Amino acid sequence: MYTFVMEDVLKGVFIYVPPGYVACVYDLGRGVLKKVLAPGLHLKIPFWQKAKLFNTQTLEYSITRDFNPSNERAMGDIPIAAVTQDGKRIAVEGTILLRLDIHQIPAIWQTIGEDFVAKIIRPTVRSRIRMVASRYDKDKLMGAQRDAVETDLKNELERILYSRGIYVENVLLSEIANIQEYARTATAE
Repeated sequence: MYTFVMEDVLKGVFIYVPPGYVACVYDLGRGVLKKVLAPGLHLKIPFWQKAKLFNTQTLEYSITRDFNPSNERAMGDIPIAAVTQDGKRIAVEGTILLRLDIHQIPAIWQTIGEDFVAKIIRPTVRSRIRMVASRYDKDKLMGAQRDAVETDLKNELERILYSRGIYVENVLLSEIANIQEYARTATAE
């Protein structure tokens, strides 16, 4: 009994933050503390403070056919349907590299919550991909102007996500195809 109590109390006293992560602390009296705990071992008040780890490494938001949409917190999405400037229906796949701003993580946790992917990132990515695709003809999207499309999309995502504490490091489009091709491959599988 004694070892059980000591182990439970000691686990409540220490916060271990591994490399590539930071911790935010929720204090029952003061709310989410503005100070972010860097990697290492830290102390907290057991039963009064709770810590939450946040990944500060580059996060990969994959837009692919293999994504399972039933997990809302997962970093990714199914191929995004869009309409080009010339009226063609396409589906877009790719990867967006994101990173959380260490200094804004307490604000993210307090104002948005832990499920910032479902609340902020996924709707923003879907909206901006559709908007940018509508600026280009299908041939230009699939051809020589692909790097301009990626840059345009990165700028649009940064404009919205940066103020919320999310950096967009890069946008990499892997496949842009007719929406009918996706329907054919889905029925063949």
